[in-house]
Amino acid sequence: MGNKQMHKVLVVDDEESILELLKYNLEKGGYDVKTASDGARAVEIARKFTPDLVLLDIMMPKMDGVETCRLIREIPEMQKTFVVFLTARSEEYSEVAAFDVGADDYITKPIKPRALMSRISALFRRETKKTSPNSLINIGELTIDRTSYTIKINDREISLPKKEFELLYFLAQNPNKVFSREDLLQNIWGSDVYVLARTVDVHIRKVREKIGDEFITTVKGVGYKFSLN
Repeated sequence: MGNKQMHKVLVVDDEESILELLKYNLEKGGYDVKTASDGARAVEIARKFTPDLVLLDIMMPKMDGVETCRLIREIPEMQKTFVVFLTARSEEYSEVAAFDVGADDYITKPIKPRALMSRISALFRRETKKTSPNSLINIGELTIDRTSYTIKINDREISLPKKEFELLYFLAQNPNKVFSREDLLQNIWGSDVYVLARTVDVHIRKVREKIGDEFITTVKGVGYKFSLN
């Protein structure tokens, strides 16, 4: 995604004080920042601004953060965009719902600006490390291209949200190798992001719904693998 100075961040929260705090710290860190105080406005800005990162509150007027994230993930230009939820809610339901619609991270309030900036930097660093010249995978009728984040089955293009794509790409890079949920959490979400193991199951289910059941196999009591027939 280029240098940090080129990264664009959209901050969405209905509390003006939080918007001002985050905008100040992000701009000080060299990011290009826009803000929105509700979900509907955030989607409008996202379509034109195409941010590299969205910091998104859950409880907001007009449209909550989960629905906002779902709509943002439907924008083709934002398949690679990071979405990080900022919320005062720590219930498991909220966390599962956030990752279910494609969140990359989940941070509870009160927000500590220095810690938040560190988490953001870690997200972008991890993305840079994933860049590889061997980004095209062809397995039978399935083609996975990481440079364009596109998937084709028999020349039919399929769209996957960022984390679902990363999960499929990782498994396909290591065919017939079984990975536990913990392995997948470490490799896809990273050690600096706290994610429930159940999130892996949700993402696997969604990938299967879109590409079919024949590619990813469940190994009972162990984890998942990409199967070569």
